[in-house]
Amino acid sequence: MRKGVVVTIEIPGGTQEQYEETTRLIQGAEWFPPEGFIAHASGPDGSGGWRITDFFDSQENFLAFVEKARPLFEQSGMPPVMPTFQPAVNVITG
Repeated sequence: MRKGVVVTIEIPGGTQEQYEETTRLIQGAEWFPPEGFIAHASGPDGSGGWRITDFFDSQENFLAFVEKARPLFEQSGMPPVMPTFQPAVNVITG
């Protein structure tokens, strides 16, 4: 079984355009994919914002990714957000 951490990021008022621009910048970074990255999913949150769910091998590796990506978030106009973390008992990827 592959264990890790589920990271949920709620972006009230976030748009698909902001998300797509941020994703383009991150995927173009020399350090992508970041250490510990397992999977990523995103979509509308149903209330006019955007939700991102990431899977990393540890909270520490996710936070290290955020430090690298922070300038890209700012460049694309993403507002500051506070992620939540839950342990992942098992992560299955295709």
